[in-house]
Amino acid sequence: MTRHPSRAPSSLSRRSLLLGGAAIATSAAFSPILTFRANATPMAGELLLVPATPNPNGVIDQLFLLKGDPLAGQIKTIVAEDGSPVPAPVLKDGERRVLRVLHFNDMHNHITDLHGKKGDTYRLAQMVKLVKDARANAADNEAVLFVSAGDDHTGSIFDELMGWTPEEFVADASYRAYSAAGVEIATLGNHEFDRGAELLKKGKDTDAAFPLLSANVHSSGYMKRDEDYTAAAIADIKGLRVGIIGLTTNIDTRVGQPNDPTLAVERPVKALTNILPAVSEISDVVVILSHCGYGIGQHKSGKAATARAIGDGDFAIAEIAAKLSQKPVVVVGGHTHTKLNETGIDENNLKDGVLITQALAHGQFLGDIAISIAANQGRKDWYNSVSLHPIKASDKRVASDDPKYKTLQQQGDWDAAFEDAVVVPLLKQLDSKLAETIGTVDTEALGRDVTIANRYIGESALGNFMNDAVVARSETFPGGKVDFALFNATGLSAGVEKGQLTFKAWYDVMPYADAIHVATMTGAQLRDMLNNNAVRLLRPEEAEGVDLNGFVSRGFLHFSSGIRYEIALGADAMSAKAVHITLNGQPIEEVLDKTFTLAINSYIAFGAYGETWNGKPISGGVAGDIPSFDLRKLDYDHTGLVYRNEVIAFIRDQKVITEANGAKLDGRLVVKA
Repeated sequence: MTRHPSRAPSSLSRRSLLLGGAAIATSAAFSPILTFRANATPMAGELLLVPATPNPNGVIDQLFLLKGDPLAGQIKTIVAEDGSPVPAPVLKDGERRVLRVLHFNDMHNHITDLHGKKGDTYRLAQMVKLVKDARANAADNEAVLFVSAGDDHTGSIFDELMGWTPEEFVADASYRAYSAAGVEIATLGNHEFDRGAELLKKGKDTDAAFPLLSANVHSSGYMKRDEDYTAAAIADIKGLRVGIIGLTTNIDTRVGQPNDPTLAVERPVKALTNILPAVSEISDVVVILSHCGYGIGQHKSGKAATARAIGDGDFAIAEIAAKLSQKPVVVVGGHTHTKLNETGIDENNLKDGVLITQALAHGQFLGDIAISIAANQGRKDWYNSVSLHPIKASDKRVASDDPKYKTLQQQGDWDAAFEDAVVVPLLKQLDSKLAETIGTVDTEALGRDVTIANRYIGESALGNFMNDAVVARSETFPGGKVDFALFNATGLSAGVEKGQLTFKAWYDVMPYADAIHVATMTGAQLRDMLNNNAVRLLRPEEAEGVDLNGFVSRGFLHFSSGIRYEIALGADAMSAKAVHITLNGQPIEEVLDKTFTLAINSYIAFGAYGETWNGKPISGGVAGDIPSFDLRKLDYDHTGLVYRNEVIAFIRDQKVITEANGAKLDGRLVVKA
């Protein structure tokens, strides 16, 4: 428990501190920023306040969406049509209300994690039980809000229900499950756009019973601002007016895709600067759902705790919010997969009284913020209690007398009715896809442990196999066979064990929705790219201090067999070089002017965002401010093919994965001191 600006009186219990206060009062004066106009249409500097239908499974009494362009300039007026109900203040000066925000971020469709030996982990169903309990036990002056801070897609088998075209669409599993779970609102994360805005809109229209927010996404040909999402919302719960603003990272969102070339994302701080004062004026408390990342600029957090470029992250957002509003403000973050305030407020996560929090990722925690607000007192008299509730993993192999037993998921930890009614039907739609055998693995070289141990530090047998498979499959590409292929180390999310190989097992290796883009490059450009890749290798002296199970976000690449080279480590990253390079058997010096074709997964082709193949300094903890090779500037053929699908097609054709068809280390990369 933390009090702002001073510590809470020790004589008050947590519950009496948070819930003390008077009953609801009658209406007070309207904000001067709010105006009424019949047949209102927002003009520059205005947002239109529009009543909307809340999620019927939630607790919002009245919901209002704020429509208009927050990027055109400072919002000075909020317009409501004559006769429309508006969130007028109802609390007396000093009267106390509690807002409890239960939140998650970066779920990546981990609604239920499936495991044959350990048993299934009912992640969202566990959250549903916690939320229902919190709402059932809430006091009369306590509002319990349930929200997502974005990246609800891409990362589990449930993604396949989206399909790859509107005709293949079955369901948006995350939005359907969230709607039934009582999620009130979600912000747009970067991975929402992985399968394109057209499919995102299809999912939203079909399955979302709650609004989507982003104040800085704009100009999509499919996801229209004010129709499919809005910049902000006002929720009225038990007389408490909660302003909610959504922000999306402008670094890692996939813009410039051929099927939606105008989609863009403005800097989050610009949008927040324009919109926050107006939203704050008609709210008692403001919640910023920030899918922008913990920190600022380049920051070391989350994803293996290596530095990565995040631009306008939550530090900048909180500092600006503190200056622009005197109301209580909290920043519920996402994007960097950071675990914050697990057992209480860390003072490092307070910026001028504005709290920043985040709940790791993949449904491993449910975040919990309890905010006690004294009406019209700003941040002078408010209190925070913050924590993370662990979502228990399943492991039915552990006996009841084992000390670990109590930390694992047991009967009664989840809402069984929710799981049966909502998730089980989705799984039934996936059953045939999950269980389908696509081939046999006849080697131990591709196992998870060896893949995770090697993917950042040198040659990878799994990376070799995948890239060689794409080159082989390229004989069927419309543009003809490619010379080489590459894939990034962070995209190797698992391994495959010897024996029968199911679609689910291979999906776990490649959960991300990468398309194949074919670049035309000269030998000189390939040489420069390999030199830039050498700098990104996780060096032996670094590997000892890094959790290799996490993301080392520096964009290290693996290549097909036609590219062979050595990395001379040198004294430090800046002196690392690619040497003894051959391209299809020819020394690089002989083919510097020759052109080659290279199949690149779309994440890398788009510049790798935070992993920087975009001309910006290499991130992920690489010292020396070394500029990255800008892969965005290459000449591309956008094939429309999906990298994972082509590898699976190769496996189906071969029927067995062996050393003979590429599943081995062959010395294409040698690392030397």
